[in-house]
Amino acid sequence: MQYKRVTLKEVAAAAGVSTQTVSRVVNGRPDVADDTRVHVQKIIDDLGYQPSKIARSLIQGQSYTIGVVSASIGLYGPSLVLTGIQEAAVAADYSLMLQILPHAETFDARKVVREILSYHVDGILWAIPEIGQNRDLVQQALPNLDVPIVFFNLQPRPNLVTVIIDNKHGGCLATQHLIDQGRKNIGLITGPMNWWEARQRELGWRQALAENGRSVDESYITNGDWTPRSGEHCIRMLLEWHPEMDAVFVCNDQMALGAMKVARQMGRQIPDDLAVVGFDDIPESPYFSPSLTTVRQDVAEMGRQGVKQLLTLINETTLESPSVVLKPTLIVRGSSHCTEP
Repeated sequence: MQYKRVTLKEVAAAAGVSTQTVSRVVNGRPDVADDTRVHVQKIIDDLGYQPSKIARSLIQGQSYTIGVVSASIGLYGPSLVLTGIQEAAVAADYSLMLQILPHAETFDARKVVREILSYHVDGILWAIPEIGQNRDLVQQALPNLDVPIVFFNLQPRPNLVTVIIDNKHGGCLATQHLIDQGRKNIGLITGPMNWWEARQRELGWRQALAENGRSVDESYITNGDWTPRSGEHCIRMLLEWHPEMDAVFVCNDQMALGAMKVARQMGRQIPDDLAVVGFDDIPESPYFSPSLTTVRQDVAEMGRQGVKQLLTLINETTLESPSVVLKPTLIVRGSSHCTEP
C-alpha cells in the first residue's frame, strides 16, 4: 500500500477557501467565522489532514521538542517520571527526544548533551541521579547551555531550576511513624549513598530520632543498592548485629520486599517482632504479606511539574520559584501495625 500525506492546499481546495484560512483554523486563530471554521474542520477530519510540526517549527523558529535525559526506565521512579513528562508534553503539543542511560554512573555526559542538542530541542529535562561524573557536569557545564534546562531530584543550587521530592521529609515521616508505634530500636537500610535522594532519606531518619531525644547508633545503618537482594543482605546483617531491633526503615519498597522475606526466615513476625516501613509505594506494596507501610512520592507529578517549569523558561516568562518541592505522604498498612488497617 502507498500512503500520501494530505496537504494544506488540498484541504483548501476541497473546502473552497484559501490556504491562509485553513492555516488559521489549524492554529486556532480567532479571526475565522464560526461557520467557516466548522466547515473547514469537517474537511480536515474527512481527509485526515495532519499539520506538519516541521513546517510549524521552521515558521516559528522553535522545534517544539523537549530533550529528556533519563536513567534506565526499568527502575520504578524513572519510568513514572517519564510518564508524567509525556502527559504534560502531549498536552502542550510538544514532542520528546529521549536519551536513556542504562548506567547513570558511567556515561559520556558531554556526548549525550551534544547528541540531544543536535536535534535543536527547545529545552532539556535532566532526570539522572546526581552521582559520579554527573555531579561535575551539573556543576560546570549544564547550567551554561544555550537552551533552558530543568533538573529532577538534584540538590538545589543557585541558578539551577529543579523539581524535587522532599526525601528528607519522607524519611522523617517513616521514622516518626515507627516511633509513634512504640518502637525502641529502629534500624535503617539506605539506598546507595552516592545518590542524593538516599542521603536525604537517611537525614530524615536521623532527624526524627534526634527530635525524639534518641541517640543515633551508626551500627543500626546498612547500605543497600535499591534491589531486593540487597534488602535481604542488609536485614540479615542488622538482625545479627542487633537481635533487639524491633523496627526498620527501608529506603525503597524493593529492598523492603527482600528484607521482609529474610526477617521471616530468621523467625521474626512482621509487624509484631519487627515493624517495616518502605519508600515509593510501588503498585505491589499493598500485596506484600503483610501489606507494606510506605512513603508515597508522586514522581509522575514531578515529571509534569518539570515540563511546566521548562515551558515557562522556553517562553521567557518569570518562574514563580526556581525550585519546586513536592511533599511525600505516609501510607500506613499492615507491616507496621499489629492489625491491618
